[in-house]
Amino acid sequence: MMIRDMCQADAEKVMEMMRVFYASPAVLSNGSEEIFRSDVENCVSDCPYLEGYVFDEGEEILGYAMAAKSFSTEFGKPCVWIEDLYIKPEYRGRGMGAAFFDYIEGKYSDCIFRLEAERENVNAVRLYEKCGYEVLDYLEMKKG
Repeated sequence: MMIRDMCQADAEKVMEMMRVFYASPAVLSNGSEEIFRSDVENCVSDCPYLEGYVFDEGEEILGYAMAAKSFSTEFGKPCVWIEDLYIKPEYRGRGMGAAFFDYIEGKYSDCIFRLEAERENVNAVRLYEKCGYEVLDYLEMKKG
């Protein structure tokens, strides 16, 4: 398995996985085709805020991830938000999630890392805790 930057040629396969991911109980929002396309376009362009990654073996894409960059005044350092982390069900349990965390944390070694998870997504929460992430009891709010 290799982790590499997402490219335009990956767009349709990644959007197929996004449709599955966003329709699952792992995500509160259902997303939309417009959002999926925008996310992928920002991942493969020179957008300074969003990066996309795919996990592949040869021609087969096994999963994808997206990371957004910001700054945390709470922690006084750059912040990387793991926005999406999706691995096809048949490839789960092979260490890809942990490998991605090692990869992204090595790439941005001077950052704080944050992510969101649904409490019901027990396997994902277990992986995140195993990789050193801790639960924060924040109330998240949004507008628009």
